[in-house]
Amino acid sequence: MIRVTEQESTYHHIDQMSVLEILQGINKEDQTVPLAVEKAIPQLEKLAIAVTERMRNGGRLFYIGAGTSGRLGVVDASECPPTFGVPFDWVVGIIAGGDTAIRRAVENAEDDVEQAWIDLQEYQINEKDSLIGLAASGTTPYVVGGLNTARRHGILTGCIVCNAGGPIAAESNFPVEIVVGPEFLTGSTRMKSGTAQKLALNMLSTTVMIQLGRVKGNKMVDMQLTNHKLVDRGTQMVMEELNIDYAKAEDLLLRYGSVRKAVEAGSK
Repeated sequence: MIRVTEQESTYHHIDQMSVLEILQGINKEDQTVPLAVEKAIPQLEKLAIAVTERMRNGGRLFYIGAGTSGRLGVVDASECPPTFGVPFDWVVGIIAGGDTAIRRAVENAEDDVEQAWIDLQEYQINEKDSLIGLAASGTTPYVVGGLNTARRHGILTGCIVCNAGGPIAAESNFPVEIVVGPEFLTGSTRMKSGTAQKLALNMLSTTVMIQLGRVKGNKMVDMQLTNHKLVDRGTQMVMEELNIDYAKAEDLLLRYGSVRKAVEAGSK
């Protein structure tokens, strides 16, 4: 495989650039990321369809990764319950080194081939579930080992990587390879590669949740009402759906706990 993520930046002497030149260079590179993601949509489509089918049959979605990739998986998983009102164990993000690694790098955590499967056992992962490996390099041993063992146990596997043809893709039933090219800062995959993975994760989880019926029209009708902003947003949705005033809509929303249930109750 060609490690594009490790190739030298096309920008030289960036330590001698002005602040404006640095910002412009980073921005210019960032603009190429959505185009790279676009090329991977056919792969993302296959992965989303497969994951949705598993989840419709009672399966869960797991992400494993290390460093930036692992953190992005944790973020996406943690945002699904408040956004779509799903149980906290529907989408699970696991990072090499445990929760400590979310804020502070854990030495050698990504090099342990066996640890991912050990971490997944805490959740009793099984053949109904789907496992997505996240790694910009496409080679992280923690992720390779987890996917390899998962496949041997009949678990659907996929990945989101930024180099093509690596061992992680080889261990994936549904690989998604988004080759964004060299980073502005050589090897700093928290930049374009991380952005690409974030975009792909947004696309994957949102598509799956829409397919699972967690969205109505274009609204988050099952979102959790965890602050005043979200209560207000939900109230506006109920007003629009039922053609009633704000006070009545808010009363229904708070009484039933979700936009979906409030609209259903108000429509009777």
